[in-house]
Amino acid sequence: MKRKLKLGRWARPALFLLRSLRRLRGTPLDPFGRTEVRKVERALIGEYRDLVLRSLETLSPSTGDAAAQIAELPDLVRGYESIKLRNVARFREQAAALEAKVLSPPGFGGTKAKRQSVL
Repeated sequence: MKRKLKLGRWARPALFLLRSLRRLRGTPLDPFGRTEVRKVERALIGEYRDLVLRSLETLSPSTGDAAAQIAELPDLVRGYESIKLRNVARFREQAAALEAKVLSPPGFGGTKAKRQSVL
């Protein structure tokens, strides 16, 4: 669009209604909160918080860089609708890779030691 869209007086009641409905944002009564994108956005908050907490539990000099990259992951989630959903997939892929780095730092060989039972 090269110029602003002009709306007549007929649009004022609709715009007033939208303005008054903004108090419902984030509540169960939010009319736009049931879309797939909004559900994913709300789920990402807890997912990211848990990811950061797990990375902080194992924070050490060898895992510091990966933990910093985890902290920067929300910058990936941008865009509208389908673009945002694609970026969420990228976020989850990179989060899994970085979490693997944090949980198995290079000095430990990346595998857990097997427990041997004594009979």
